[in-house]
Amino acid sequence: MPTLLRGGRVVDPATGFDGPADVLISGDVSGGKVAAVGPGLPAAPDQVEIDVSGYVVGPGFVDLHSHVHTIAGQRLQAMDGVTTALDLEAGLMPLERAYAEAAAAGRPLHYGFSASWGSARAKVLAGIEPDADIDSGLAVLGNPEWQRSSSKAELTAWLSLLEGELAAAALGIGVLLGYAPFSDPAEFLALSRLAKEAGAPTYTHVRELVEVDPAIPVDGSQEIAIAAAETGAAMHHCHVNSTSGQHVDRVLAALDAGRSAGSRVTVEAYPYGAGSTAVGAAFLSPERLKMKGLDATRVLLLETGERIADEGRLQQVRAENPGAPCILEFLDEGNPKDIALLHRALAFPDSIVASDAMPVYWRDGANESTVWPLPPGGATHPRTAGTFAKALRLMVRESGAWTWLEAFRRCSYLPARVLDEVAPGARTKGRLDVGADADIVVLDPATITDTATYFDSTRPSAGVRHLFVSGTPVVRDGQLLTDAFPGRPLRGEPR
Repeated sequence: MPTLLRGGRVVDPATGFDGPADVLISGDVSGGKVAAVGPGLPAAPDQVEIDVSGYVVGPGFVDLHSHVHTIAGQRLQAMDGVTTALDLEAGLMPLERAYAEAAAAGRPLHYGFSASWGSARAKVLAGIEPDADIDSGLAVLGNPEWQRSSSKAELTAWLSLLEGELAAAALGIGVLLGYAPFSDPAEFLALSRLAKEAGAPTYTHVRELVEVDPAIPVDGSQEIAIAAAETGAAMHHCHVNSTSGQHVDRVLAALDAGRSAGSRVTVEAYPYGAGSTAVGAAFLSPERLKMKGLDATRVLLLETGERIADEGRLQQVRAENPGAPCILEFLDEGNPKDIALLHRALAFPDSIVASDAMPVYWRDGANESTVWPLPPGGATHPRTAGTFAKALRLMVRESGAWTWLEAFRRCSYLPARVLDEVAPGARTKGRLDVGADADIVVLDPATITDTATYFDSTRPSAGVRHLFVSGTPVVRDGQLLTDAFPGRPLRGEPR
């Protein structure tokens, strides 16, 4: 049935429109579209009409960097205004299994995956068969066997695996280079050439910076700009805030210079001073933490809430359970200077908001629940629940650094444009003009905020009043609808 959103402040970053208008959502059973936008749209007997006066209406947020892969996680993201949640930094392999399992379970939000560089290398270099599971992927991260450089034959083998995944309509290639920081830079160039030939983006967690480790083969952020310049590939720099830490100003200046010279590099950031990964990750060794000016006490285990007491305990848990999810505090969120670094990463021209959302874990080992509200005792990184609402609170409500138009450009329009070349289905996302997908968020500009904390991490954001995915309501009057599973796969064109 068609739905008319009446009397809101409509923001469309595609056309630059920001003003009072109504929005008509079609009732097409094949997927809702925006049928009309304008003031005083006529009512009709077959329409559901919703009064959204006093609220901001815009395209739902497109998250390029979400590892939740669960109904529980996607519901938290829905309450944060997200309508499309994609795992592009890590990806999953085999791709067809990942899509099939998501479709079989049902998803509240649209979903999609890149081809997994890490899984391809782990299969060839370490004989680890990928199973399209995030927890298996986390367990592999600390395995040194796949982190080494490849022989010529091995390089050919794992590039061939990635070619196969691109042929199966992956949304590009996800590259966890920071987890294999001493692998041969020539391999990254070979990967970049493959991406360019396929017309597919890469999404890279870059290796260490030279300020952290002068022995690194190449500075992580310089490497991505160099590869983009040499090959012409479209390259996305994941979570520049967490990989740059105290050096974010230098990194952003270098990326800006590369972009000015023609490199196709896009950048994302999230508004937190702590990241989340597997405790066995190479950059969490005591030695590498010291290089960053950090120590073992900056690491917290997600499933138990334990803060690591000392270097000995860190070495113990890395040996016993390298796949255990954890949080790493890389900035001090109580320090105004560190907070300013986060603001500058978000304010950087065309910086995209992306969450790096993680699954929710319970102490019995479960990482999924179809119960809502979520059962007590679950733990995740608060960015899973609060990234977009926190970015809006910080950058629009509190600092005025962004207008609402700019906010929707950063959260909806720009991330969708990263996918335009690889996925035709993205071209109607991130916008609110006629013919756009009816992926729409209606939020209260006075109350939108995150509520999740590091110690109460599954609290949903506040202020999202309505959320539509393909025209189907997933949030209505601030309440999640537990029977709504309208999420559809977003896939690339076979390359």
